[in-house]
Amino acid sequence: MIRIHDLTVPPLPEEERRKILEKKIRRFTGGYLPAYRIVRRSVDARKKEEIRYIYSVDLEDVDAKTEKQLLFRKKGFTAERVDPLVYRLPESGEEALNAPPLIIGAGPAGLFAAWMLAKAGYRPLVIEQGAPVEERERDVQAFWKGSALKPWSNVQFGEGGAGTFSDGKLVTGIKDPDGRIQEVLRIFTDCGADPSIRYDAKPHIGTDVLKTVVKKMREQIISMGGRFRFHTQLLDFRAENGRLCAVRLRDTQSGSEELIPASAMILAPGHSARETFYALHAQGLQMEAKPFAAGVRIEHPQSLINTIQYGSAAPENLPPADYKLTAKTADGRSVYSFCMCPGGQVVNASSEEGRLCVNGMSRRARDGRNANAALVVQVEPKDFEDKDLFAGLRFQRRIEETMYRLAGGKIPVQRWEEFSRSKEALKETEKESAAPSLPPALQDMPEENEAETVVPDTCGAWVKADVASALPGFMYSALCEAMPQFDRRMPGYACPEALIEGFEGRTSSPIRIPRGGDGQSNIRGIYPAGEGAGYAGGITSAAVDGIKAAEQIIRRFDRLEKNT
Repeated sequence: MIRIHDLTVPPLPEEERRKILEKKIRRFTGGYLPAYRIVRRSVDARKKEEIRYIYSVDLEDVDAKTEKQLLFRKKGFTAERVDPLVYRLPESGEEALNAPPLIIGAGPAGLFAAWMLAKAGYRPLVIEQGAPVEERERDVQAFWKGSALKPWSNVQFGEGGAGTFSDGKLVTGIKDPDGRIQEVLRIFTDCGADPSIRYDAKPHIGTDVLKTVVKKMREQIISMGGRFRFHTQLLDFRAENGRLCAVRLRDTQSGSEELIPASAMILAPGHSARETFYALHAQGLQMEAKPFAAGVRIEHPQSLINTIQYGSAAPENLPPADYKLTAKTADGRSVYSFCMCPGGQVVNASSEEGRLCVNGMSRRARDGRNANAALVVQVEPKDFEDKDLFAGLRFQRRIEETMYRLAGGKIPVQRWEEFSRSKEALKETEKESAAPSLPPALQDMPEENEAETVVPDTCGAWVKADVASALPGFMYSALCEAMPQFDRRMPGYACPEALIEGFEGRTSSPIRIPRGGDGQSNIRGIYPAGEGAGYAGGITSAAVDGIKAAEQIIRRFDRLEKNT
């Protein structure tokens, strides 16, 4: 198969772009149009006066002789011969299973592990402490409108995981020589995602679409023999001679408990399953502290980001502009943007009573008035005076509690100009310390001021407040030091009217569950996977990690249907 790279097309409407693309393919082949497949599409905006789309395509029905001829006379084109990358599940092992493999958590890692195990005939059982996505959607919308938080059904917990309410971004930097990423994208499109995710350089599904995709995945897993138990919490496990033999579950609605046999369990609880971390560590599951990042959300008008990235005279047929920014402070601490949501909203992503955190999300169309992104600061275990395993988790909770009290449970918002002038946070130690004293939330100020050009676009109520005062000193200082660096990269980024909103603390887990080359923890039969276990940083990487965990079980065990 021939792959042609770097086919440039002006930013015209899609149908016109396709005609130009096919004209270029004909020029390469000498006049005819073979069957072809787009394998990559990106926007090159380095020269704002000459913005263009860049495509790579595969020619799919060209015989070997013609391939050789075309590659010999490819003058003016960048082309090569490639072999199709087809994902294949491994062969089954020989060890007998005494019960269906368990999967703890129905986020990306858990769902894709379940899909692969069901496809291979292992009849997995998925345990999810939250609600199915339809019920979860109702609970989240009600919470954003002022109803009480449901601790087991919210933006963090429930079918689909935290990524379900964060735009469904699929960008990842992991290497994939075995085709797992393409398999993830194929399954997503088969379940209703737009086919463009298979070739866009920065693919995203959109929160509005992802909810239906997750439901379809569940239906496919069930049709292949898998099962789901929602509103069911993993309490602990039983082990004999260092091997898993059973787990104890609790129904979060009735409170009833149950002990069920298990010899293989994929542990994919997500980065916010704090009580699960405490409980399993107490049972002897090895864990270790790891670096993570935390900070704030920033909002700009999407029109401003478009102008910065594309120029003031940009064509209309371009996607809403995004960005990715990195900086280093004088002491070497990293500060960077994360989970950038073009045309999106900042959402109240709380999952615990009396604590507040935020996230960002976009719909498929990315048609909201504002752009938002996390601006996060590197946090190391050495930053804490306490050196025990859960110091990072307590650090997250402490700031979440401070933010909750600061804004009365609403999303606290502060203009960048005011945030950057705050001195309150600089009084904090560079190490973990007690929460700062809180100024009152500025609830008497009007929520919309005609003199301000940016109005928050949020899911969940917001209030003006001194966000800077609620951050640890080292985090506040790092954000203020990084912002001028970001503004040099994107002039206008540090505009006074940009909005700072807190607290963005769930970028990743502060805990890692060590695993060996066979994917197992110190308790044989427990396979840690995904973001919560410390091995992923987004939907795609978590899904791939879940697939790898499923592969380890398949290689070890024979299919359950042969043992019953």
